[in-house]
Amino acid sequence: MITIQNLSKTYGTASVLNIEHLKIQNGETFGLVGNNGAGKTTLFSLMLDLIQATTGSVSIDGIKVNESEVWKNKVSAFVDDTFLIGYLTPEEYFYFIGELRGQNKASVDEFLKPFHDLFNGEILKSGKYIRDLSKGNQKKVGIVGAIIGNPEIIILDEPFANLDPSTQIKLKNLIKELSKQEGVTFLISSHDLSHTTEVCNRIVVVNKGLLVKDIQTNPETLKELEQYFADQVSISDI
Repeated sequence: MITIQNLSKTYGTASVLNIEHLKIQNGETFGLVGNNGAGKTTLFSLMLDLIQATTGSVSIDGIKVNESEVWKNKVSAFVDDTFLIGYLTPEEYFYFIGELRGQNKASVDEFLKPFHDLFNGEILKSGKYIRDLSKGNQKKVGIVGAIIGNPEIIILDEPFANLDPSTQIKLKNLIKELSKQEGVTFLISSHDLSHTTEVCNRIVVVNKGLLVKDIQTNPETLKELEQYFADQVSISDI
């Protein structure tokens, strides 16, 4: 379980995140939506102990992420291309991630077999470094790297961005399939409301750093979210 308590992040006098309380249960597929600057990436960065909170804490299975590294054995993430190593080939990157998670090369090769369709012949054995791949193919490398070693918690920031429509469908099917595995928790942020409601069983909306909606996904969720953001446009025009 992920527990957030009195968590805030400020830069100078600007408050970018302020969440009093939030729990994410094991096995949830949790969606995080909001406009640019709402605090989504800040929240994920705090969960991963990439930045220091101003107040409060994030705990994973009762362990505060800023006080121990034990939680890192069960958590994986792809937030942006800084998580990649550009001077490696995709194969070298996958083997490196696998080694960190106790997987040998043979295990990684076996793991990668189901992703050949996702890679579309453009990633493995391409002879390219990761830095020379398209943004979409870099995204594929980062996402697949994040699920090597069967992590219990997988955090993906804007996973559908820069992907073509066919790949977005493949990725949605992949997330749905992995989320069926017992104990696997997904945290996904996205600007795409349709994709998010399709793959997530719970969606939280953040606005200006505050948690403003917490929805168990149902057939009306997409309309509810679209109406909320339409109302925000109307408010901003006043």
